[in-house]
Amino acid sequence: MRLNSIKLSGFKSFAEPTNFMLPGQLVGVVGPNGCGKSNIMDAVRWVLGESRASELRGESMQDVIFNGTNTRKPSSRSSVELVFDNADHRAGGQWGQFAEIAVKRVLTRDGTSSYYINNQPVRRRDVQDVFLGTGLGPRAYAIIGQGTISRIIESKPEELRLFLEEAAGVSKYKERRRETANRLHDTRENLTRVEDILRELNANLDRLEKQAAVATRYNTLQADGTLKQHQLWFLKRADSEADQN
Repeated sequence: MRLNSIKLSGFKSFAEPTNFMLPGQLVGVVGPNGCGKSNIMDAVRWVLGESRASELRGESMQDVIFNGTNTRKPSSRSSVELVFDNADHRAGGQWGQFAEIAVKRVLTRDGTSSYYINNQPVRRRDVQDVFLGTGLGPRAYAIIGQGTISRIIESKPEELRLFLEEAAGVSKYKERRRETANRLHDTRENLTRVEDILRELNANLDRLEKQAAVATRYNTLQADGTLKQHQLWFLKRADSEADQN
């Protein structure tokens, strides 16, 4: 999997739609201080699901939207799209079948963030699932920013293990196991709720069966009483007719 191009519009200093083509295995971006080189890497991390503004050198996520200048109005939204060559089909999930994968993120001024894969609306989690085990991600080892090496060297064993698991491709299996465990936990909770409902229904069933038995007995006695009243009426009528004769 290789990054082919980066398309930016309204992202930080890139007010106008800008397309960076990455034709080779090794590409260098050079320029004077303040021209936006770091913003390109911020854009990559942002599309891949980075949710912490501090990791993008901002105070809030809206800071990634072009804020305007003396001669230009602020942008109403920020958009970045990464186009990957997936000829090796290394990407995970349903998107692994595509030879090219375009991942896009859009953020508006009201805070609405949207993700797309090949122009199909998806969740942030879907984007992260595509790159599980590839080394790509908002905090994966494939993106090395300033101070990252020092942070890895000085990291605690538990933090270092996370980097090694991602590099070895273990992280995606651990994520699948975590998801399966969560689904199993939810299933057990649902089963417990169903059992509680069944117990309540069984208790109600016993009560209703008793009420039904009483109602049936009442109806039987009422019908029997009505029959006897009719029989008594006929007997009285017969006696009356006999007396008249």
